[in-house]
Amino acid sequence: MDIYLKRKRGKILLLLVAVIIGVVSLLFTNWLSGKMANEERKKVELWAEATKRMAESGIQNGNQAGVEQLNTAYLTLIQSILGQNTTIPVLIVEPDGSFNYNANINFSEGRKEHVLKKELEKMKAHSDPIRIDLSEEDGDYLLLYYRESSILRNLRYYPLVQLIVIVVFIIAAYSAFIATQRAEQNQVWVGMSKETAHQLGTPISSLMAWIEILKLQEVDQSLVAEFEKDTLRLEKIAERFSKIGSKPELIPTNIVEVLTSAVSYLKTRSSDRVKFETAFSSEELHLIPLNAALFSWVIENLCKNAIDAMDNHGKITLALKEKENTVVIDVTDTGKGVQKSQFKTIFQPGFSTKKRGWGLGLSLAKRIVENYHQGKIFIKWSELGKGTTFRIILNK
Repeated sequence: MDIYLKRKRGKILLLLVAVIIGVVSLLFTNWLSGKMANEERKKVELWAEATKRMAESGIQNGNQAGVEQLNTAYLTLIQSILGQNTTIPVLIVEPDGSFNYNANINFSEGRKEHVLKKELEKMKAHSDPIRIDLSEEDGDYLLLYYRESSILRNLRYYPLVQLIVIVVFIIAAYSAFIATQRAEQNQVWVGMSKETAHQLGTPISSLMAWIEILKLQEVDQSLVAEFEKDTLRLEKIAERFSKIGSKPELIPTNIVEVLTSAVSYLKTRSSDRVKFETAFSSEELHLIPLNAALFSWVIENLCKNAIDAMDNHGKITLALKEKENTVVIDVTDTGKGVQKSQFKTIFQPGFSTKKRGWGLGLSLAKRIVENYHQGKIFIKWSELGKGTTFRIILNK
């Protein structure tokens, strides 16, 4: 449990670091884009003011014809100034609504009017126009519209892009770390399993020999028979350990026989206060590709966990139903139940709600079902104080 909590805290810390980096970047970029927006506004206002000053100078220094000539010169000059702008979209509009000048707006010649009208709507939504009075006469003015440059718009999206990159990097690094960790764990468990199977082999062979000797002696044969059952059980356990890490052979097997055998074994080795029920007939036939030795261990492990959850007092029900391409097995107990937050974490190595044990049972069960049999195992239902249902789905 402690190992799991440490891992969970590490993940949360990693996520918090990514969020903090993203938030700081977002705040800084918003501040910077605000400064740039103010600078762009000042730049456009400066152009408008220069135009106005030049127009006023023309009125004061000549006759009307001279004014018109100066106005033309001043407009040419202001257009030259505006021409130096390569980023800020600008539109100069006559009082009657016709377009006088545009800059940094892309359009094809046939769609010029349509594009400029759409741009004008965007500019009106962005900010109020800057009025340029060319003379004191009514109607002798221009309206200058603009909106933020493409550089500024891109800058606003930069923190989001940066945050996505950070998140992708963290996910990739985390995935690589988990994959490496799992590979190392797998090598350790496989090595331990095979070594355990090897170590069990010698005493099991010795026990089998002693059983054969006892059969020839004047000993209660019913006791010898029970002794033999337990020895065969040890042999089966050693076989299971030897197969971990290797690709198991899946043979068409009647799943009903495997479930019935597992329940029969558990009944004789459980308290009388634990009741087993099967919601299927022992005469049914459901053939599926199966490694019986490994799968029976899954059922036994689920039932033993259920017995612990019920404190050796309650009912365990095994249900079986066949669908078009799958077989569904439900193992239900009347135990303490599991919190919803633990529905997935309960299958992780090291997770355990019991004081004893390594928390590997459900992890190995998940591996046997999903990795070896390409099936699924999950908690279908659980309620605290009422019980839990584990569901296994196997392909036919």
